[in-house]
Amino acid sequence: MTVLVLDNPDLIAKFALASGFAPAALATEAKRPHRLKFHFGFNKHALDAADDAMLQQHAAYLRQHPDVRVRIHGHSDNFGGEDYNQFLSRLRANAVARLLVQAGVQESQLVLTGWGSSRPLATPEDHAANRRVELEYLTQELPHAMQG
Repeated sequence: MTVLVLDNPDLIAKFALASGFAPAALATEAKRPHRLKFHFGFNKHALDAADDAMLQQHAAYLRQHPDVRVRIHGHSDNFGGEDYNQFLSRLRANAVARLLVQAGVQESQLVLTGWGSSRPLATPEDHAANRRVELEYLTQELPHAMQG
């Protein structure tokens, strides 16, 4: 067996370009943002400017990866009745979904869930931590693994 070792950077670059490597694609490809939790004020479902900017990064990633889906989990604190908390958590999830769709994400990539106050992040008394939306990236391999 013969092994060819290329230690000439010019030859390596020419071979990479000839085989279809596009360095510009690496520079423009978005990486999935790490921040997945977005918090809200008491009885609010509007996002602030910092959250908006971060969600724009999520939208860029999702546009470049149309096969990726994200579940948007809406949550509330335990103030008020559970029916209202369910409603508020859905409003929060919808606010995030609406921003992503306006930024060009396909609706089919989004799954919305409103949990109300049933899944606190911290103790139920830590109201500010529990008023949130969480993004959960779903992979395509999971459904296949569950079927087989």
